[in-house]
Amino acid sequence: MQKVKPKKALGQHFLTDLRVAERIAATIDDYRSLPALEVGPGMGVLTRFLLERGNDVTVVEIDDESVEWLRTHFEGLKIVEGDFLRLDLAELMGGQQFTVIGNYPYNISSQIFFHILDFKELIPCCAGMLQREVAERLAAAPGTKARGILSVLLQAWYDVEYLFTVSEGVFNPPPKVKSGVIRLTRNSRTELGVDAALFKSVVKTTFGQRRKTIRNSIKALCADFPSDHPLAGKRPEQLSVEEFIELTAAVRSRG
Repeated sequence: MQKVKPKKALGQHFLTDLRVAERIAATIDDYRSLPALEVGPGMGVLTRFLLERGNDVTVVEIDDESVEWLRTHFEGLKIVEGDFLRLDLAELMGGQQFTVIGNYPYNISSQIFFHILDFKELIPCCAGMLQREVAERLAAAPGTKARGILSVLLQAWYDVEYLFTVSEGVFNPPPKVKSGVIRLTRNSRTELGVDAALFKSVVKTTFGQRRKTIRNSIKALCADFPSDHPLAGKRPEQLSVEEFIELTAAVRSRG
């Protein structure tokens, strides 16, 4: 069987460097007692090392050609054909805890992490490779330009580590940008202390006008937000998760 042809419409860039694949597989070594769900395995370069390291692997693949390749080359591998973004991960994994890993398709990488957030109580660790710019954004600390909506929403529940950079030349076809490998590990937070939907709305609203200070950007949610509030003069990328929680509580108190 011929190798799978990468499909631009699916954002496929197949990793060809086995050393990089092994390093990515190793990022979830501390969680080998849990099942691993791999997103977009392609021809299984990462799958191979996950299996070799003793992980109980289930893969999700939307590309028919890749599914056929995996069935031919990985006997007995648990393969789910479909769109990861449309899957009920709790149902898929039987309601038990599991890890998520992958060489994530660039064109839906942010959506993948929003989907993971929906199942955060079941996912203590998530790792993998994505476009470097996006990876840096997820790990961005308060006060940095890269910080954005997903930075805050993820860091509310996970410790996010940027692990290493991967060059363009180890992919087929080579992407136009470098890639970054990250790891998310659940932190000790069990609740926000404020309404989760309002918290998300506050984060999205303020970053939607990120050049404005909070006193101006928050008006869309809270017209009478006090201009002398301690956070009013800051911009959203300057705020920590705890400060966004404080801001959400302030908005709620005015509502």
